[in-house]
Amino acid sequence: MQFDDDADLDTSEVQDVRGSRIPGGRATVGGGIAGVIALVLGLLFGVGPDQLGLTSDGPDPAATASSAGQVQESCLKGRDANSREDCRTVAVVNSVQDFWRQEFQRQDMPYEGARTVLFSQRVGTACGSATSAVGPFYCPGDRKVYLDLGFFDDLRTKFGSSGGPFAQAYVVAHEYGHHVQNLTGALGRSRDGRPGENSDAVKTELQADCYAGVWAHHATTTDGPAGRPLITELTRADVRDGLDAAAAVGDDRIQQRYQGRVAPESWTHGSAAQRQQWFSTGLRTGDMTRCDTFA
Repeated sequence: MQFDDDADLDTSEVQDVRGSRIPGGRATVGGGIAGVIALVLGLLFGVGPDQLGLTSDGPDPAATASSAGQVQESCLKGRDANSREDCRTVAVVNSVQDFWRQEFQRQDMPYEGARTVLFSQRVGTACGSATSAVGPFYCPGDRKVYLDLGFFDDLRTKFGSSGGPFAQAYVVAHEYGHHVQNLTGALGRSRDGRPGENSDAVKTELQADCYAGVWAHHATTTDGPAGRPLITELTRADVRDGLDAAAAVGDDRIQQRYQGRVAPESWTHGSAAQRQQWFSTGLRTGDMTRCDTFA
């Protein structure tokens, strides 16, 4: 995956609070675990909020910045995205939102942007406070994506993904798929709290995978503010990395890896095959209307 070296990056879409600290108090999540849409962990292991660093009681502490804003100083051009992981995240966020902004406009719908918050260890959100153990997640309460970049190492070392820049882009695009669902009203269907291979929770996650694929289909043809695409190249190897990442975070793969058995009745995100299938559907068609996982 390559970015236009001379393209300007819009760092206003990313809030960098890495190095911030949260004083005192217990981690909380407003409304229970359903308030946080997590990509990998969450209920995948059948664990409760306390084991995720999230609880339903106690105050919601606010973050206090100590050394933040690195991307605002360092991520200025596409060439920075080609050399730095945090800048690449900024560029992917820009590209994803450029696409959805234009797609919503094409359908005569308003698009409200969502910021990505880069954090380390723990972060406060409108959904409560979360630790890095939760993995990347979207909080509908404040319409922000939360990401500890250390997760990308975990994707390789703990979940067996091949990794690579486009695997990371898939993660970001999946979370913005949840933002799209929030804007269209589909996200609410996942909040009944019931897991299972045919649950609305799984269908919601698979639709976000499909939306990630829809963006990827258009990534090299979506013009940025300068009138040309920010992403100049996606190779077959990039696509393979994205598909491998989708499979690596399938419920069955994770359960087999960490529990030694597969329990479809506790699935919340879908199997490896399902996640690849729906990402591929979006990638092949480039059409969000083909992402009706609820049909």
